[in-house]
Amino acid sequence: MRFGVLRKNVAGISSRVLTERLRKLENKGFVFRHYQPTIPPAVTYGITDRMKDIAKVLAQLEGLARKWQGEETHASTKATVTRTEPGTNAHA
Repeated sequence: MRFGVLRKNVAGISSRVLTERLRKLENKGFVFRHYQPTIPPAVTYGITDRMKDIAKVLAQLEGLARKWQGEETHASTKATVTRTEPGTNAHA
């Protein structure tokens, strides 16, 4: 995936921060970087087998986090609905 496409897909990230993160991921063996010395230079990134190995686990963690977030949102909404307005009698 081209750098510009990555940047557009990651909301609110600067080019500098994205570059730093990609370098760290590359150094850890999770992504690879392919540089083509064209004008302008073409840089593409992809995931390595190491990243593919943990992709399922990350997807499961994301699913669990979304489930828990949904439960928290539901509990928060339920608590808001069951509250009484100030000055009203909840036992009436």
